[in-house]
Amino acid sequence: MGFRRALVTLLVTSWPIAAQAGDAAKLDILGFSKDGSVFAFEEYGVQDGSGFPYSNRFYIDTEGDKFLAKTPVRVRLDDENSSLENARNKASLDAQGVTSLTDEELRANAGQTVAANPVTELSADPYKVKVNPRPVFPAIDPALTVQLEEVPVPASETCQNIGEIKGFRLTLLEDGANAKPELLHEDTSIPASRGCPQGYSIGAVQTFYPPNGQRVIAVMIAVRGMGFEGPDYRWLAVTKRQ
Repeated sequence: MGFRRALVTLLVTSWPIAAQAGDAAKLDILGFSKDGSVFAFEEYGVQDGSGFPYSNRFYIDTEGDKFLAKTPVRVRLDDENSSLENARNKASLDAQGVTSLTDEELRANAGQTVAANPVTELSADPYKVKVNPRPVFPAIDPALTVQLEEVPVPASETCQNIGEIKGFRLTLLEDGANAKPELLHEDTSIPASRGCPQGYSIGAVQTFYPPNGQRVIAVMIAVRGMGFEGPDYRWLAVTKRQ
């Protein structure tokens, strides 16, 4: 009897640990337009709690760091028996209806992933990376340092009583004796589309050197929020043409 009670207790106490499985969206960097004026990426996964597959596509004007008109393209299939592949295919087709860019053009101009820190990485600095901006050795470009700082922001009405809500500040520094950090982004409030963020980390840095054009940098930021079953991670990008 004592063994059976101990076994039941072990199983019950282990359930919450197994259930704390938040939804960490996977990241697919689609690439750039041929001239570097647009950067695109996809986040996708299976929503915790509902089990619904989703795919969100983001198309960003790199000059102004703004979404293209009629984007992002967001798809969620409200059927737990639907496949993730179906959600991704639908998002791709829907995107073709609102932008002239094809996946073929984007992937042909993918650029280079010069830094990558997945949310599972525990040894890397989540707030700072220093990179050679393209795979040329010895380097012909000054090294770039990207630094992220979390900043407190006022909680919206929908984000009350769930803990501290955070924004972020992002700076870029190019190596050089007289170089000064350049502010890429600073939050003073949180857009509704970002939900209720509680933390950030640098997930990747993508660079692109278009023919006869300005270098483009896209910094991928992982956004941590509270999901139904645990922490959720989503993605955003900050872009800069130089």
